[in-house]
Amino acid sequence: MDTEDGAGFEPATGDGPRAPEPDARRSASVRTAFEGMLQIRRLTNTGHADPQGVPARWEVLRPVRAVAITLEASGLAPSAVDGSGLRTAAGYRLQRGEAPGGVRVEWLGPPGSGASHSEEAGLTRCSAVLRELGWTVLLYRGARRRRFLEVEPPAGARGPDGE
Repeated sequence: MDTEDGAGFEPATGDGPRAPEPDARRSASVRTAFEGMLQIRRLTNTGHADPQGVPARWEVLRPVRAVAITLEASGLAPSAVDGSGLRTAAGYRLQRGEAPGGVRVEWLGPPGSGASHSEEAGLTRCSAVLRELGWTVLLYRGARRRRFLEVEPPAGARGPDGE
């Protein structure tokens, strides 16, 4: 699906500019992307008892994109940065995880935003959304005791090389 400027749809990862208040066009794009992802699951996971309950191969090969679509579609707010890379909004931030095919989910915000105090609740909501859709989610503590999630496809959804 194309956006107004002709570029393809990009789900929010928390490293982009702060979006203005959600508009109908963005909401429709997110909804279409999420419904498309669920349709891919229904069509390709035919060997599973619950085809929608496990990530499809498409998601396993593009885990950051799949997790971003899922979180944005659930209504969770992404973090954001300005042109100089400074955080301007509190919310989730996604990046490739340490494990092959994994995604690291952090809860970040600008200084004084209270992101460190809301990270437990924010990450708990992220975890619940992702687990409901069949992802394996593990909670860790990193530097300065900040929490983060490592999200991976379930063992049965990974390829022979772990991806």
